[in-house]
Amino acid sequence: MIELEGVPELIDPVMVAAFEGWNDAGDAASTAVAHLEREWKGEVFAALDAEDYYDFQVNRPTVWMDAGVRKITWPTTRLSVVRVGGEKPRDLVLVRGIEPSMRWRSFCNELLGFAHELGVELVVVLGALLGDTPHTRPVPISGTTSDPDLARRMDLEETKYEGPTGIVGVLQEACTHAGVPAVSLWAAVPHYVSQPPNPKATLALLNRLEDLIDVRIPLGELPEDARAWQVGVDQLAAEDSEVAEYVQTLEEARDTAELPEASGEAIAREFERYLRRRDGGPAEGDTGPGTPPYRWEGHGERTRPPKPPKPSGEDDGASGDRPSED
Repeated sequence: MIELEGVPELIDPVMVAAFEGWNDAGDAASTAVAHLEREWKGEVFAALDAEDYYDFQVNRPTVWMDAGVRKITWPTTRLSVVRVGGEKPRDLVLVRGIEPSMRWRSFCNELLGFAHELGVELVVVLGALLGDTPHTRPVPISGTTSDPDLARRMDLEETKYEGPTGIVGVLQEACTHAGVPAVSLWAAVPHYVSQPPNPKATLALLNRLEDLIDVRIPLGELPEDARAWQVGVDQLAAEDSEVAEYVQTLEEARDTAELPEASGEAIAREFERYLRRRDGGPAEGDTGPGTPPYRWEGHGERTRPPKPPKPSGEDDGASGDRPSED
């Protein structure tokens, strides 16, 4: 029995979820949800029981000091809610945690129970995978769904992926079977610079999410962080001739391919986003009086600079589904 005392009736709620681990290359997806929590001062209202879903020898708890008292933070998945203001306010239910170690079907059923109780109208799961993409080009974002009607209405791909999957793929299918509209947004992270953080991929995910759910997301310092990240990787790549040559090969392959980013629709979308952000006045996501106090109990957000790129393209285990593959 799920009890959600203290959570007000939500307006057109959308659930946005991301999980650290296999589906989160460069921590791009989990950092995107952390950004939404931070910018909109997310109020945590529920946490799944860590004992039910996590192997603590794989995802270990952390000990910390609070006014001289030792406390333990257990690895789990937390839910928070934020209200996006503006002319058409709506609520976001943010789900951020770690890919569970066990009982995935029960895990998904519990999240769907929250979605049902809160009246969630759409579930958007964010993911990031390692790919053969150059860091110097726009981050490819693919949006997929198992629902043909939803694919047509929201200009998404109908997933045809076959192969190993992670919690993102399992949760999306659980939503489909439960009759809950669900979408996955995937960012492709250069495999030769896969170490977190990757603010450029995080920014690309948030821009695509903004278009999908029709809200204006405050970006804060993220655009500047993305530019600084690319400059840093440029400098590191320039110091290694083999890496520089490899990046050039990826650039040539990317530039000669048919780029979705160059389509008329994508250009129009970028122009509309520019006009929205150019307008004066507060953003739709700006909070005012009466906003619940910010309580972020997250973990793992990193701000360290990227490490040197690895020309071997070794997989750090963070790659996820490749939903656009047939």
